Amino acid sequence: MNRGLNLKRHTIAKFLTFPLRFPFNESIRFLSSFLRHLLFKSIRFMDSLLFPSASEETEDVFTLFDHSFSPLQQPSLSNSTEPLFLVSFRWWKEAREAVCSGGDGVLYNGTAQLTGAGEDEEKKAGMAVGRWDSKILVSMKREGEAKISEEERVSSEGDFALVSEWMFLTALKWHNDLTGVESFLPDEDSTHDLFSLQIRLLCVLETNSLVIKISQKDNQFGAFNTAYNIFCNEPRSLRIWDFSEQTNQLFTNKRKLFRDSGLLDEEIILELQVYGFSYSIKTREKGKEDMMAEQSMSDVPSFSGSINMNGGVDKLNLYSRDEQSSALGRGYGRIPPLGLTGLYNLGNTCFMNSAIQCLVHTPKLVDYFLGDFRKDLNFENSLGTHGKLAIAFGDLSRKLWAPRTTPVSPTMFKSTLASFAPQFSGYNQHDSQELLAFLLDGLHEDLNRVKHKPYAELTDEDDRPDVVVADEYWRNHISRNDSIIVDLCQGQYRSSLACPVCKKLSITFDPFMYLSLPLPSTTLRKMTLTVVSTEGPTLPYPITVSVANNGSLEDLVQALGTACLLREDEMLLIAEIFNHSIIRILDDPHDSVDLIRDNDRLVAYRLAKATDGTPLVEFMHQPKEKLYIHAFPSFEKFGIPLLARMTDFSKGSEIYKQFLKLIDPFLMQADDSSIDSDITQNIAHEDEEMEDLVLDSDANLDSESANDLDSISDFEFYLDSGNFLASRIKIQMDEPVPISKSNRLIKVLVTWPKKMIEDYDTSILSLLRDVCEPTLKKPQESVSLYKCVDAFLKEEPLGPEDMWYCPHCKDHRQASKKLDLWRLPEILVIHLKRFSYNQYFKNKLETFVDFPIDDFDLSSYTFDKNKFYHHYALYAVSNHYGGMGGGHYTAFVQLGNNRWYEFDDNNVFPVDWEKIKTSAAYVLFYRRISLNDIE
Repeated sequence: MNRGLNLKRHTIAKFLTFPLRFPFNESIRFLSSFLRHLLFKSIRFMDSLLFPSASEETEDVFTLFDHSFSPLQQPSLSNSTEPLFLVSFRWWKEAREAVCSGGDGVLYNGTAQLTGAGEDEEKKAGMAVGRWDSKILVSMKREGEAKISEEERVSSEGDFALVSEWMFLTALKWHNDLTGVESFLPDEDSTHDLFSLQIRLLCVLETNSLVIKISQKDNQFGAFNTAYNIFCNEPRSLRIWDFSEQTNQLFTNKRKLFRDSGLLDEEIILELQVYGFSYSIKTREKGKEDMMAEQSMSDVPSFSGSINMNGGVDKLNLYSRDEQSSALGRGYGRIPPLGLTGLYNLGNTCFMNSAIQCLVHTPKLVDYFLGDFRKDLNFENSLGTHGKLAIAFGDLSRKLWAPRTTPVSPTMFKSTLASFAPQFSGYNQHDSQELLAFLLDGLHEDLNRVKHKPYAELTDEDDRPDVVVADEYWRNHISRNDSIIVDLCQGQYRSSLACPVCKKLSITFDPFMYLSLPLPSTTLRKMTLTVVSTEGPTLPYPITVSVANNGSLEDLVQALGTACLLREDEMLLIAEIFNHSIIRILDDPHDSVDLIRDNDRLVAYRLAKATDGTPLVEFMHQPKEKLYIHAFPSFEKFGIPLLARMTDFSKGSEIYKQFLKLIDPFLMQADDSSIDSDITQNIAHEDEEMEDLVLDSDANLDSESANDLDSISDFEFYLDSGNFLASRIKIQMDEPVPISKSNRLIKVLVTWPKKMIEDYDTSILSLLRDVCEPTLKKPQESVSLYKCVDAFLKEEPLGPEDMWYCPHCKDHRQASKKLDLWRLPEILVIHLKRFSYNQYFKNKLETFVDFPIDDFDLSSYTFDKNKFYHHYALYAVSNHYGGMGGGHYTAFVQLGNNRWYEFDDNNVFPVDWEKIKTSAAYVLFYRRISLNDIE
C-alpha cells in the first residue's frame, strides 16, 4: 500500500499545480481520472481484505487499471498506427525488396531470459512449464536507423522484423503468389504458423532501450511455450529490425509524457501477432495435453488491445476473439489458403458480396489496398466520401486476405455504403453492376491524388489528327482525375456524331469505367397478336409474325403491317389487354420486344391515321344482368375492348352510333325458319332509327325521341375513370358527354342486356391468345462475346428525344452515333445487359454468352494499336441466377495456378474451369495479358 499512497500524494501534488499549466477542460478531465483512480484503489483494498489469497494474483491486474486511469492521459499509438506483426527478417526482406517500399529499419540488439521457470530438465526439453508467474524478459537496446548491408542480406537467419499490418499482408500475398495456393494448405510439417502473443512493453529513456515482458499468466500455454522456443530455447543475442516505425513513435510519445508529467515507468500492453516460426510437433502435442490441466487457470483476464501509452488496453489484433478459429483461440494456428474467405449474407446482400469478391481479387487493386493506401486518401474532394468509403473497402479487403478460416461479416462496409448511397440501404435485392459502378466511382474520388482540380478547356478538333486530339483529351482528364482506379480501370471512347443533312462530323474522346454490351439475338421470336379492325365487316383474327429476339417495337409493327396488308392511310396501335381492358399502349418504337412477355395478350388495332390528336374511345363490355359466381353477384367484363377515333362528343347518341358500327360485324345471321318476328322487327326498327339519326345528325332530339332511342337500344353507356372507387357517370343520349379535352383515351363501359348478348356473337370477342404458346419450348440461345462488342460499336441513329444540335445547320438533327474503342484499360470490366426496363415491366435475357477465358483478343477493335498488347484473360465473373422477381448472385474467381473458385456468400469451394461459362454470367472481369505472360 505504500506505493499506492505515494502515488496518490504525487498525484494530489500535481493536481494542485495543474490548473496553472493546463486549460480548464483538461482540469476537469484530470479530476475525473483521479476519482476513478482512487475508486479502483479502494476496490483493490477491499478485495485484499475479503480474499487475501487472491490479492497477489490480482496485483498486476489492478496495477494495470491504475495506469489505465492515470490522471495524465497520453496519446495512444493505436489511433495512428496499424496492428503489429513479428516475422522472420529473411522472410520479410525477400518480399520487401520485391514489392514493399519504405525506409530503413530501426535496429535493436538484445538478449532474452526466462524467469520463474521450473527445473533445468524442462528447459532443456524445450518446454517453459513452471510457476504461474513465469516470464520471458527481452531486453533490447536501440541502435538507431541502420541500412541493411549486403552481408546482412545473406546471413540473417536469426533476425526478426517488426512490421505493420499492411506490410505483413503485402508480403504474405507476395509469398503466396510466388509459391502458389498449394503451399499454404496445412500439412503436418507446416512452418507457417500464426499466433497472438500478449506482451508488456517498457520504454527506458536513460538507456535508449525497450524491455519486453511476456508473462505466462497473460498468455495461454501454446502461445507462451512457442515464445519460449523463439526467444529462449538457445542462448544467443537477438537482432530485431523495426520497419513499422512504431517504436520511434513510442520513444517520441514517452519523451513528451516525461516533459508534461515527469512519469516514466509506464507499461504498455499490446497484442502482437507472430508469424512464420516453427516448433516441434512433440512440443505442440504436449502443449495440447498440458492445456487441459491449465484450464483452471484460464479465468485470469486476457488483455487484448491496442497500444495505450498509459498502460490502457485497446484492440491491436488482426482478428477479434470471436472471429478466430479454434486453433488461433489456443494461441497458435495454421495459415489457411489466402484469398478464400467468404462473406456472410446480411439479408439480400448477395449482390454486394458478388461484386466485392470480384474487386478484392482484381490484380494490382488488391495489392494497393493491402498496402499503404491511406497515403492517397483525399479528404478535400467534395465529390467523394471524405475517404470513408475507401477506408471501409480497404479494411474489408484486408480481412478477406488475412489468414483466417471463418467468413467475414461486411456490416461496417454496408453501413458506410448506405450512408452515402441510400439506394443500397435496407435489405432489398439490388443490381451488382449498379453497386460496382457506384463503388468504383466512389473509390476513385476518395483516392484522387489531385487535391485541386485545374480548369481544362475543351477545344475543337479543327481537322487535327485523332491521335493529337485524343491525347489532349486524356491529358485534361488525368490532370483532374488521377487515382488507382483511373490507372487500372479507365479507358477512352472515340465518339462521333454525323449530321444526316450537312454531313457535319463531330468527334469527342470520353473516358469510360466499364463497357455495357447489348446481347444481340441470333434467333427469331414468333409472336401472336389479335388484329381488330375499326371499320368494315372484318372480324378479329389472330396473326403470327417473326421478330428478332433483340428487335424493337418498330420491327414488330412493320412485320404486322406486312402480314395484314396495311394500307397507306392506316396505322397499327398495339395495346396490352388485361381483365378485358387496355392497361397500356405500346407506342415507343424504340422499346425492345424483350419487354413483351410470353403470357402477355396483345391486340393490334387498325386505325385511320390522324395527326390532329383526335382522342380514342375504348369500349369495354359488361353484362347488364347480374351473374352469380359462388352465390355472389358479379358484373365481370368480357371480350376484347373495341377502339375508335371520335371527334363529336356533343351528344351521347354519337357514342351510341359509333358503338353500333363497331359491333355490326358480330351480328348473327339466323336461319329463316328460326327467325323470331319480334327480334326481326326490333333489329329493323333499330336500323330505321340509325338511318334517321344519320340523316338528321345536326338536329336536336327532344326528350321523347331520346327515351325511345334508350328503350330501343337497351345498351347503357358509362364513363369509366379506371378508378375502382370512383363512381361511373352514365352517358345521356341527349346531353353532351362530360369529358376532359386533355384526355387522349376515353374509357366507356357498355352494359349488354341479355337480349343483345343473344343477338350478337360475343364469343368472337373472347378469341384472345397469348403472345407465345407455353407449349412451344424455346431453344437455348447462344451468342459470342465478340458479337456483343460488334453490336455495341454499331452505328445507330439517335432517338427523337436525343436530338443533336448541329453547329453547321444551326438546328437540332437526328444524328447517327458511332462509338469506337480508342484506349483500353489494364482491367476491363464488361457488363452484359441482361435486364430490360420500362415504366411497366422488367425482363431478363437468359442468353448464353460464349466468352473467352484465356485470350480475349480486342486488337481489331481498338484504334490505339501501338502502346499496349490488347489481349485479355478472364479472372472473375459476377453471376445472377433466377429472374426479376427473385434471384441470387455468386462469383467465380481465378486464384493461384489457374484454379477457379466459386464464392457463394460465406461458402467457398473449387470449381472446374469448364463450368465457368453459364447463362448466368452478368459482369465479366478481364486483365490485360502482358508479353511476359506469353513468354
